[in-house]
Amino acid sequence: MKQLIFISSVQKELAAERRALRDFICGNRLLSRHFDVFLFEDLSAKDRRPDDLYLDKVAGCSIFLALFAKEYGWEDPKDGISPTEREFDLATTKAKHRLVFLKDIENEKPHPKMAALTGKAKSQLVYRRFSNTSDLLSLVYDSLIDYLEEHGIIQNKPFDAAACLGATMDDISPKKIKWFLKTARRERKLNLSAKASPVETLTHLKLRHGGKMSNAAILLFGNDPQQFHISTIIKCTHFHGTQVAKPIPFYQVFEGTLYDQVDNAVDFVMSKLDRSVGTRAVSAAAPVKFEIPKDAIAEIIVNAVAHRDLAASTSAIRQHLEQQKSSRLHNAYYLSYRLFT
Repeated sequence: MKQLIFISSVQKELAAERRALRDFICGNRLLSRHFDVFLFEDLSAKDRRPDDLYLDKVAGCSIFLALFAKEYGWEDPKDGISPTEREFDLATTKAKHRLVFLKDIENEKPHPKMAALTGKAKSQLVYRRFSNTSDLLSLVYDSLIDYLEEHGIIQNKPFDAAACLGATMDDISPKKIKWFLKTARRERKLNLSAKASPVETLTHLKLRHGGKMSNAAILLFGNDPQQFHISTIIKCTHFHGTQVAKPIPFYQVFEGTLYDQVDNAVDFVMSKLDRSVGTRAVSAAAPVKFEIPKDAIAEIIVNAVAHRDLAASTSAIRQHLEQQKSSRLHNAYYLSYRLFT
């Protein structure tokens, strides 16, 4: 769903800049995918007060974009406040993402109330100055790209480190966090208390930034990772011979966290390998020896998962195991080849 940008300014004074911004955003191939623009000039006649309609749009927008210059605009007889200042105050109250751009005015003083409004904006946020429309368009483009990157809508980070759009702590499984802490402390000497909360654990592991879940946090500890990344699954198939051909004797799809997927994929592969059972000469339990060691299979599968480019791929990892009655090395070669192709 596109996000709404509300453009606020004294309309007559900055009419050209307002139209140029609308045309630029709506005509840009990237920005138009993610944003719609609200301008009063584009509205048809409505049976409503204009100021009420403006404020409704401010309350519903994602980005409040203000252009300030010299004029303050029409003032409400009741309190002397202009629509531009009222819109800015509402955007502030509603904690909207605010972008303010100040037009350079040479040898002219702004209206006293506009000077006060500009001072208020300067005290609250970072603003940018522009001297002409070309400057303005460039500054707005940079600010909107920053917004898209900060909110994880477009990626400027590796996929695993980028924010998972729409994910919250409610999407994280405390049970899976608890299992991880117990296992990592035992196997890897993790320097984190076994009683650490999910928030503390994700923060320690650098999987949570600014209150937002990273993609890695969801893929490792999510209640339902495929809700956010539908292609993050593993498909396991078993063929007779060395060619991928139908009919397929065995086929399974594994979902869940990456831990669950890897464990299930390893079990699938091991169940299809030849094995031999030794004697009980050493212990009461007869030793079982697989044609390819389990550790080698696990390493291949983990590598396939870890090196997959999730940001560029929409297809699942496919793991094919061909029945091959030759050397263990030959089998390992075919399995590895199919994992990465």
